[in-house]
Amino acid sequence: MTNWKIFVGSRVPHDGLQELSFPPPWRRSSVQEKPRKPLAPLFDLEAEKDRGEPILLGEDVQRAINASLFLRRPLLITGKPGVGKSSVISAVAFELRMGPVLRWPITSRTTVKNGLYEYDAIGRLQAQQAKDPNSELGDFLRLGPLGTALYETAWPRALLIDEIDKGDLDLPNDLLNLVEEGEFEIPELVRAKDEVVSVRLHASEHRVQIRKGRVTCKQFPFITMTSNGEREFPAPFLRRCIRITVPPPKKEDLSDIVKAHLGRHLNDQTRPQVNNLIDDFLKRQETQELATDQLLNAVFVVLGNGRQSIDRDECSRMVDLLLKQLTTLQATS
Repeated sequence: MTNWKIFVGSRVPHDGLQELSFPPPWRRSSVQEKPRKPLAPLFDLEAEKDRGEPILLGEDVQRAINASLFLRRPLLITGKPGVGKSSVISAVAFELRMGPVLRWPITSRTTVKNGLYEYDAIGRLQAQQAKDPNSELGDFLRLGPLGTALYETAWPRALLIDEIDKGDLDLPNDLLNLVEEGEFEIPELVRAKDEVVSVRLHASEHRVQIRKGRVTCKQFPFITMTSNGEREFPAPFLRRCIRITVPPPKKEDLSDIVKAHLGRHLNDQTRPQVNNLIDDFLKRQETQELATDQLLNAVFVVLGNGRQSIDRDECSRMVDLLLKQLTTLQATS
């Protein structure tokens, strides 16, 4: 029996997605296929190397990732700012050769349509008025990160919906049908005279063809949604997600994180200094809101990035500057 744990956290790319079985019957789209690695991919399948290679993920997070892959359910990651929530998907995309992560940052003004596609109606109207013979409808439409993730490819894409709790209250509910069915329509293309229209993908000039204005995924994308835990989500939305909470890293975790990101700058001479920085960070964290990337910033600057290290007094002032409380009032004091 093939090991159902496709993602192993090895930080070594492999083609394990090809061993992924069909999803359960209630998670199959009308054109569902088993993953097939493209012979001529449109992008670098290991594009997340720099972001994904240094990341260390605990067993609980790895278990949640594999459940999400196996069931084709979105992964909802909750945790304090700076614990590495948005980095998880880079590690998965790198190891499983999913290519560049499609990133969809959420704001209070974000709608589902923003994620599906963008249509330049004004540009289209101007081209029509100018009677430009070279302009086509597809020139004014581009799939968004969500739309690109759902496009009918034979190899799954990775989509990050970042800080979903910043979105409008209706956004999670609006995502339900898309997450469940894996298909959507583009009204502007449904009404078009041409049955097939060529449009551009998100963050790419590559064009794909959409027939009759409908997109139906062959592969459910690996979707990771991050939340800072600032609001509650509706139960129908939550039951469609695999949920995991990432706790703040402990001392041994911080040591591993620093080693993974800055290992080439560490040696017997610098290690005591790094340990002191970690102890200082943990002590400050008892009374302040701090993020792990602040520690990495401090270590990187204090070690001098391979150059001559800064003196002791300057080091202390630099650490105070970089390890400021995240709450605005104290951070500016």
